[in-house]
Amino acid sequence: METNRFYNEILTEHNLHPEHKHDLAEANLVLEGVNPSCGDHIYLKLLVEDGRICDGAFVGDGCAISQASADIMLDLVIGREKEEALRLADLFLRMIQGSLTEEELDGLEEASALQDISHMPARVKCAVLGWHTLEEALNGNISAGPGVNLE
Repeated sequence: METNRFYNEILTEHNLHPEHKHDLAEANLVLEGVNPSCGDHIYLKLLVEDGRICDGAFVGDGCAISQASADIMLDLVIGREKEEALRLADLFLRMIQGSLTEEELDGLEEASALQDISHMPARVKCAVLGWHTLEEALNGNISAGPGVNLE
C-alpha cells in the first residue's frame, strides 16, 4: 500500500508540475517520440556539450504516465555524461521488463517509483516513451523521419 501511495504522489507531482516541460531554444539535439497506440507524443530537447547533457526539456501531449516519466527522466540525466544517461536508460528499461536487481534499482532514484508499470502492459509504452527517445537521440539514431515510433 505504501508503494502505491509513493508511486501516485510522484506521478501526480511530475504530471501536474513538470519542471522540464517547456521549450529549450538552445537545444542542439531534438528528437520526436510517438506512441501511436495511445497518442502520446513528445519532442525531447537536449543541450549536449562535450558529451555531457547540460540541459534538457520536453514538449508534447500524452497521458500522465508518459509526461511524468519524461520529466522524471530529465531530472535524472541532466548534468550527466552521455554514457551515464544511456546506462540509466538501460536500467529503467530493464526495470520495466522486470530484470533489475534491488541494488540496480537504487540507481534509478525517483524513477524507481514507476517499477509497478511493468505489471500494467497497456501502460508500458507510455512509461518508456521518453527513455526510448533519449536512447535514440544519444545514440545518434536520428533519421530524416519523425523520430521514435513505438509501434
